[in-house]
Amino acid sequence: MTRKKLNTLFVALVAFLLLFLMTGPAGQASAAQAEPKKKLVMGTSPDYPPYESVDAKNNGEIVGMDIDIAKYITSQLGYELEIASMDFNGLIAALQTGRVDFVMSAMSATDERRQNVDFSDYYYAARNTIVSKKSAPFETLESLSGKLVGTQLGSTQDLFAETIEGAQLKKLNKIPDLIQELNSGRIDAAIVEDAVAVEMTNANPDLAMNFLPADLEENGYAIAFPKQSELVASFNGVLSDMKEEGKLDEISRKWFPEPEKPADKLLGINIDFSVLKGYIPYILKGVYVTLLFTLVSALFGLVWGTVLSLFKISGIKPLEWFATAYTSVFRGTPLLVQLTLIYYATPQLTGYDIPALMAAGLAFGLNSAAYLSETIRGGIMAVDKGQREAAIALGVPYRKMMVRIIFPQALRNILPALVNECVALLKESSLVSVIGVADLMRRADVVRSNEFRALEALLFIAAIYYVLVLILTTFARMLERRLRRSD
Repeated sequence: MTRKKLNTLFVALVAFLLLFLMTGPAGQASAAQAEPKKKLVMGTSPDYPPYESVDAKNNGEIVGMDIDIAKYITSQLGYELEIASMDFNGLIAALQTGRVDFVMSAMSATDERRQNVDFSDYYYAARNTIVSKKSAPFETLESLSGKLVGTQLGSTQDLFAETIEGAQLKKLNKIPDLIQELNSGRIDAAIVEDAVAVEMTNANPDLAMNFLPADLEENGYAIAFPKQSELVASFNGVLSDMKEEGKLDEISRKWFPEPEKPADKLLGINIDFSVLKGYIPYILKGVYVTLLFTLVSALFGLVWGTVLSLFKISGIKPLEWFATAYTSVFRGTPLLVQLTLIYYATPQLTGYDIPALMAAGLAFGLNSAAYLSETIRGGIMAVDKGQREAAIALGVPYRKMMVRIIFPQALRNILPALVNECVALLKESSLVSVIGVADLMRRADVVRSNEFRALEALLFIAAIYYVLVLILTTFARMLERRLRRSD
């Protein structure tokens, strides 16, 4: 044996011994020490600065006072923190279905919520604040009697506003929606909390704010957990230490700057696209998510819709009944209900924590298939019966006849309808933002919540959607012309 081969054999033997030692008892102990931290998933609605918002101008990370507190507590307890973004009114549902381990989103520990979840000790007390136009300010609760008042659906301010005698309420999902309604004159005032009111008035100089007295029992923010959660005691212990050591005050001072004196602004039409500076790359990343979701949904809908159409023309009664019932259910119920049902019900019924993007693709694909099944069935039935009879007479197998003869002609007939369905999927994809998918609409909502301005971000993504639809329809026309030339 040569010296070179001996050296190679020696190196291999040493590598084998090292591998054995690493996987032996000593190696197992070392691996145990290097074992990754246990993970906790925190649910939040990142549209409520300074408590939680998306740092869209930098890395798109969710930041805020609540985030800093949660990171500190989980690090002290030896956990790794994962943050799940969703709408505020879906946080309790996510907690109950086990999708998240705890919720921290400037949530008040009200008696109604305590019936469904457990809360930690309070970590901050906010003041309810009336925000209105400077030209028509409201300073007291009594002055709101007979007025239209806006609130964020499911928030403490929403519950508080219900106690205002004589006031009519308009409940909206997001704080930026309240700003838009207030600026447009659709509501007379909005009830928000103090920190948010400061941000709102800084970004909108035409607005004024008036603080109401603070009440810890009514407006105290706490961390929400599932019923009987073992995490409550450990979180309370760290919160107590943070209060004694002044850590909570330190974090609060970081995120609560003094109110700025707003600069004078001209009244009238106010469109300033410079507010999008720094946000453009963040928004454009949503194009990939939107296109990926649309492509997956369209392909899944086309395949499943084809299967359903074959069921309907199969002549087998159980298959016909199933396909007809399926189409009736999915065409007779709202798509948004189907989307939220799949997203929230799947973990509760199966224990599988379905990702938001997968839930969206599944919901849209199943819904699209119901409509496409009728379109495809119509295209198949429109093919001349004589061609089927000729194929059968020649002994062509059924599957080969459908794939080689019937489907190509049916596809040519229904191509415009298929393009319309794809366009509808592309536009309706904005609905997936309600379950936290970071598509174009969700990213525009982030900009709205950070800047408290809606028009510029919405106009920008509307232009993007329009360009995407133009590109899609252009490709469809090219395909249609090619199919015609091949006749």
